[in-house]
Amino acid sequence: MKALTHTCYMTVRHLRNLARQPLYVMFTIVQPVIWLVLFGQLFKNVVRIPGFGAHAYVDFLTPGVVIMTVLFGSGWSGLGIIRDLDLGVMDRFLVSPVSRLALVTGRLAQLSIVAVIQSVLIIILGVLLGARIPGGITGVLALIGCAVLLALPIGSLSCGMALVTRKEETVIGAANFILLPLTFLSSVFMPPNLLPTWLLDLARFNPVEWAVEAARAALDAHADWTVILPHVALLVAFAVVTAGLATRAFRAYQRSV
Repeated sequence: MKALTHTCYMTVRHLRNLARQPLYVMFTIVQPVIWLVLFGQLFKNVVRIPGFGAHAYVDFLTPGVVIMTVLFGSGWSGLGIIRDLDLGVMDRFLVSPVSRLALVTGRLAQLSIVAVIQSVLIIILGVLLGARIPGGITGVLALIGCAVLLALPIGSLSCGMALVTRKEETVIGAANFILLPLTFLSSVFMPPNLLPTWLLDLARFNPVEWAVEAARAALDAHADWTVILPHVALLVAFAVVTAGLATRAFRAYQRSV
């Protein structure tokens, strides 16, 4: 109960810190809008390729942009840890009675809330641009759930890296090095049946692909749960493993101070 209460307090703290950065909030909202509009117009004619399988590219792209936005947002979450380390905030928390678990889970809870808000805004924009959602509210909820299940492990890895390296430049470099390949080694922009064989083989081990495939299957008029549930299970397992790695990184930081 103590850990849960402290997690709520830490989540509110992180949300308040985010609210004090209106420009950052604006950019996190505007960027996916640019992606959806820009990529939607740039690649709109690819639906004419035989076998593409979508009525309009915005139908296909909207869940991909949701997943991509959450991916990049969570991948940069470690920078908040770096800021707390540099300002001595983390050390002050360590000499307080606050739950050590809440120092990590509070940040991940804030990340999940932001992911939900971003997902809802992108889905609304996609619908305004003409995207169809045959899966209805169930499909939308599944898409948001997949986005959160991707945000949690990626955020855990980012926070763990921040605690181990304690260098802003390292976290930024690692994020740039990892996130873009994860995006393009998936079916965010192109259906799996049109991907090169070697890329499709790699995509099977890509958590971004797990989230995208599950989300698109849920948005279909006849949701195929034999596709959705295995991918969701993989995302949950990935989240559990990365949470363990983040916890170990935090314990290593504790021992070093």
